[in-house]
Amino acid sequence: MSDATPPPGPQPGYQPPAPPTPLSDSDQRLWSTLTHLGWIAGSFIGLPFLPALVAYLVFKERGGYVRQHTAAALNFQISWLLWGIAIVILSIVTLGLGLLLIFPFAVAYIVFTVVDAVHANKGEAPSSFLSLSLVR
Repeated sequence: MSDATPPPGPQPGYQPPAPPTPLSDSDQRLWSTLTHLGWIAGSFIGLPFLPALVAYLVFKERGGYVRQHTAAALNFQISWLLWGIAIVILSIVTLGLGLLLIFPFAVAYIVFTVVDAVHANKGEAPSSFLSLSLVR
């Protein structure tokens, strides 16, 4: 009995997927701005980094500017999540004294995301204060 396996390689009628269409400059600025502010929507489901992750995965091949900002937003969200976990651990170790950092931490988080969104809208590089470079 012979095995009826097809030969390796593309099958007849197969067409490789088309490369992603580059975004215009204004669209790159728009998606970059929305990515920096996406944590607001992600916070409703308890995953503020999720919009930045989705935007990075969807737009990383569609333009250098949007890739730079979506990567920066994702790095910022992951980094600040880790900083928040560190504050919680500090609060446990210090029997609650670390809770004094929560308000300034939240204010800084909001300010820095808005600043990066404004930079994205103006066509400038992100600042990403206190961010680890995890995603490039």
